[in-house]
Amino acid sequence: MAALAAAIGLAVAACSSDKSDEAAKNEVSADGKVVIDTFSPVGPDDNLDTNQVTKIMSDKFNIQFRWQTTTLDAGPAKEKRQIALASGDYPDLFLLIPWVDGITQADVLKLGSQGVAVPLENLIKDNAPNIQKALDSNKTLKEMSTAPDGHIYALPQWSECFHCTYPDKLWINSAWLKKLGLQMPKTTEDLRTVLRAFKTQDPNGNGKADEIPMTTDVQDSSLLGYLMNAFAYNPVGANNGVRSLLSLQGDKVVTPVNTPEWKEGLKYINSLYQEGLIDKAAFTQNAEALKAQGNDPKAVTVGSVPVLWPGIFVQLGSKDGRDKQYNAVPPLTGPAGKSYTGYNYPSSTGYTFMLTNKASKEAQVAAVKMLDYIYSDEGRKIGVMGPEGVGWSKPRAADVALGESTKVDYYRFTDDQKPKNIAWDSMAQYYLTLDYRNAQAVPTDIYTESGLERRLYQATKLYEGHEDKAQWFPLTSVWPDPALGNEIATLQTNLNSYVTQNQLAFITGSKNVDADWDTYVKGLDSTGMTRYLQIQQEAYDKYKAGSK
Repeated sequence: MAALAAAIGLAVAACSSDKSDEAAKNEVSADGKVVIDTFSPVGPDDNLDTNQVTKIMSDKFNIQFRWQTTTLDAGPAKEKRQIALASGDYPDLFLLIPWVDGITQADVLKLGSQGVAVPLENLIKDNAPNIQKALDSNKTLKEMSTAPDGHIYALPQWSECFHCTYPDKLWINSAWLKKLGLQMPKTTEDLRTVLRAFKTQDPNGNGKADEIPMTTDVQDSSLLGYLMNAFAYNPVGANNGVRSLLSLQGDKVVTPVNTPEWKEGLKYINSLYQEGLIDKAAFTQNAEALKAQGNDPKAVTVGSVPVLWPGIFVQLGSKDGRDKQYNAVPPLTGPAGKSYTGYNYPSSTGYTFMLTNKASKEAQVAAVKMLDYIYSDEGRKIGVMGPEGVGWSKPRAADVALGESTKVDYYRFTDDQKPKNIAWDSMAQYYLTLDYRNAQAVPTDIYTESGLERRLYQATKLYEGHEDKAQWFPLTSVWPDPALGNEIATLQTNLNSYVTQNQLAFITGSKNVDADWDTYVKGLDSTGMTRYLQIQQEAYDKYKAGSK
């Protein structure tokens, strides 16, 4: 990974310098539209060439999209994007999804300083009144978007998603709890007792030892996030599953991953793994494999899954009703009395809209105007849900808004009520304010497919208040020195890789937590943790002083 990052830095710098004195030429399609090479992830049921929103945006803004697509699997998607940058064969526009492969702040700085990312602030000022209004009225969005040199090299999605703000959830089979006469676990040892019962007492009643007490997948897992928070505050990172390494002690920037509390958390998780209470596949399988476990047609086999929401591992609206069996477990209390939860605000922390120096001036203007439309009420609804009457409708009689004191504004059709390939959905979630989300009509029966948002809302109430904002590092508002963009990008890559690999080794037992801990801690410093914290401390001090 470090070698790839270095290769990208060299190759991208070369590409940037090659084009520094050359304006990108406009390409026009046979029917007179501006051609924009656009790099985006796409799901298996969608085709961006024939997508209804693609046609709407194409006609409205005279754009001919030429798509370069990846899957929704974060690993391959990120790799394809990195290879495109390293080879110099990158697109005019990156239009990404934060939880798939949002670009990191460090990479935004690097790409901006190399001239690959085109500054957007003047394009926005001249062509995007909705975006400009959002930046002027939303201090945090402006902090997230504006680099220390005053340029906006890329935009994040702003999505005030209540249930996304508390992503470290655990969903448990409450039907199994009831059958076995067990209570919802409150402590780490309660959870161990429940998982043992799931493993040994045949809660699905088929006479086979086929129950999986706990499982997850690599991309969506909040296993470490949820379980570690009973021992030490575990900071949330980017939406693509890479945890943050930073927290605060007062105004001092520190990392929790070298603390005695972190060590105890790893020992606890390892003990669950050694007992066979955590599925071995949890650390290797992809999202499709996890969903195959949850939807096993032979029997309900999954006892608990630490992920953001249950649709990740089980089909909502299942014929046998298994999806209704899962409920959220509140944050556990650990042996020292700690009971934290991860906090992610704003919820979308990766950068997803980035124009490159391959884009002509005409393409830049057209793309920014399109994004500005998505920032409008009409454009937001169409972009996320599809055309009116196809993906959503105006409120119906007796509709109830998600927010307790909010007037209902729209009803979003469920998957069984609408055709496929009608919207950009997650790719278009650019200014989803809390008011917008709370104005959605959601049935009061939380276990119906259309009641999902209320189910998630109510579940998240169990986690609200367990966040420790005193330890929360405002990751997206604090920008390091742009001159350090390459260095910090490399440090982040190396440290994330080192921490992830060692934590997996401790959990699975290929390394012994007690015997190998000191070596691991020393390795953090040799991998660059001291320097990384120094850079972040300097950036945080400037942020606190009111200087970008």
